[in-house]
Amino acid sequence: MEKVKSWEVSDAFWERVEPLIPKPERDPSKLYQRKAGGGRKPLPPKQIFEGIVFVLRTGCQWKSLPKERFGSASSIHGYFQKWSEAGFFLALWQAGLAEYDAMEGIAWSWQAIDGTMVKAPLAQDAVGLGPTDRGKKRSMPQALASLEPLFQNSQTPYAGGRAWSPVVDRRDRSK
Repeated sequence: MEKVKSWEVSDAFWERVEPLIPKPERDPSKLYQRKAGGGRKPLPPKQIFEGIVFVLRTGCQWKSLPKERFGSASSIHGYFQKWSEAGFFLALWQAGLAEYDAMEGIAWSWQAIDGTMVKAPLAQDAVGLGPTDRGKKRSMPQALASLEPLFQNSQTPYAGGRAWSPVVDRRDRSK
């Protein structure tokens, strides 16, 4: 019995993955020089998917992808980018998650976000300045930057701090 490599995709799994792969479409607004079907033949989608899985499983660089097995590394990477933008990997993850939930059941009440991985944006205001910054006076640009949220939804022509530039210029000359 031959051992299956971790990046090889079984036929049963491929039957579930293949419908999710985005199909290439010609842009009707674009003027093409060649007729449809001309040029180099595209790589088989299963070979592309196995190449992507190989890179993700081994952690190798795209340019280290074995050309004899998967074809051009730049082609595989190009398909990876196209499929990512089309939402293929998100759809694959959601389909796998739904299938696992149907088979085993996921205890959703136990799923939580780990607080160590998430910033606490509201706590920053409560904490205040750090020990090294407590005695320092704030400079004018920092003070003006703290006023920026006040002008975001108003009719005042704020223009990213330029509305305050005459005030800042006069401040230096008043000495």
